[in-house]
Amino acid sequence: MKRYRNGEIWDFEHEVAVATNRQVILGLDGGTTSTVCICMLIMPFSDTLPHPLPVLARAVAGCSNHNSVGETAARETLELVMADALSKSGSNRSAVRAVCLAVSGVNHPTDQQRILTWLRDMFPSHVKLYVRNDAVAALASGTMGKLHGCVLIAGTGTIAYGFTEDGREARAAGAGPVLGDWGSGYGIAAQALTAVIRAHDGRGPHTMLKSTILQTLGLSSADELIGWTYADPSWARIAALVPVVVSCAEAGDEVANKILKEAVEELALSVKAVVQRLGLCGEDGKNSFPLVMVGGVLEANQRWDIGREVMDFISKDYPGALPIRPKVEPAVGAALLAWNEFMKECLREAYRR
Repeated sequence: MKRYRNGEIWDFEHEVAVATNRQVILGLDGGTTSTVCICMLIMPFSDTLPHPLPVLARAVAGCSNHNSVGETAARETLELVMADALSKSGSNRSAVRAVCLAVSGVNHPTDQQRILTWLRDMFPSHVKLYVRNDAVAALASGTMGKLHGCVLIAGTGTIAYGFTEDGREARAAGAGPVLGDWGSGYGIAAQALTAVIRAHDGRGPHTMLKSTILQTLGLSSADELIGWTYADPSWARIAALVPVVVSCAEAGDEVANKILKEAVEELALSVKAVVQRLGLCGEDGKNSFPLVMVGGVLEANQRWDIGREVMDFISKDYPGALPIRPKVEPAVGAALLAWNEFMKECLREAYRR
């Protein structure tokens, strides 16, 4: 294990006395907005999980998507949040047996290898390391660690990701706003901002989005909206306008309603693409499969319930889709994945002896 240049992050380890028999795992959910790390005790192998789960500590830090903030900032965020979780739990790196990092921006084996290299520099050689896309942890949070079914994430960004029971996997969307994350919080808000400019210069219809968004942002004219947008075009900052779009839609604004209806269609299309590629619905299209739904965009509002609308859209073609709203957060899903993989490796090693 190398000493990373932010070695002072780990200074607390000199003051922590850890019981030699206490082993822990770390689960991380790294999204576009924040990164959450869970430190959990390793549980005995069992078909049923204890309730509550033995979570020792939770820590939160900023964005760890290297495509959004760059490699240096992403790595520093990961190290900081893991150190914080271990410090809060009274543990240190010598007690860690497995780490599962599920982070947005992991789209290719080269991404996985890069982050595995970072983790290997931070942890002793005995620690088992797993790197997945953040959608995988979101799925596991709904299935309690089992990789089967499909997950739809619709927050700042969006992605649909699925697994079959024999390990095949597929994804749709999740390529970021430039390549069309339509249906995401960013996509919805960006379309609303565009509608404001179009209404202002006469290319588009009148919409209450104009006055409502300007009032929300404290701007006096749509011309100022251009400067506001490009002063800091971060994804999360733009996506934070989604509640404004929903409120305008609920008040009857046609433009806002059209934006949300198109978002519903795009989100449903992402799920359908994954289900079709993996055959989760069976040959007759009626097989049951879990559909885990995660993200602020899918939460219900007074009259506009995007999650319900998406589910209604999907159920027309796949009546066997079983919607699941996770009872634990994705970081806990990542910890359960780490536990599952670690226990499988332990069993394989035991059989080889």
